Amino acid sequence: MYKKILLPTDGSKYANKAAKHAIWLARSSGAEIIVLNVLETSSLVGLPAEDLIVRIKEMLKEEGRESLEHIAGMVDECEEEGKCKHIEVTLETKEGSPANMILKTIQEEGIDLVVMGTSGKHGLDRFLLGSVTEKVVRSAKCPVLAVH
Repeated sequence: MYKKILLPTDGSKYANKAAKHAIWLARSSGAEIIVLNVLETSSLVGLPAEDLIVRIKEMLKEEGRESLEHIAGMVDECEEEGKCKHIEVTLETKEGSPANMILKTIQEEGIDLVVMGTSGKHGLDRFLLGSVTEKVVRSAKCPVLAVH
């Protein structure tokens, strides 16, 4: 049914919960999982010291790498325990607006399904900050499974 599943991750518990669903779906359908971490660096614009921006970006890249490797480890664990056959996993890091980069990846990679966590934001927080998941659900040209 699915050939390519996109799993955006920010390393949160919500993203890790979504990963369990993505792994199960990939196991059931034989799909490839593309795990995507997007570095949101727009808030760094205007910081006074260039070296500070470089250090913060390196920290963000390291956190992103760790979240990608965690998901890859979850897939490896599934395979080692014999719960699933080999699942092809691609790890990607991109820089930009998370919702925009997810939507761009959907189009570029021919994604069949997006599985992503929700942040659990409510009320004023959601209104002021917006929701990456909500933007993706509204704009994606493929099904989106939002895991709370």
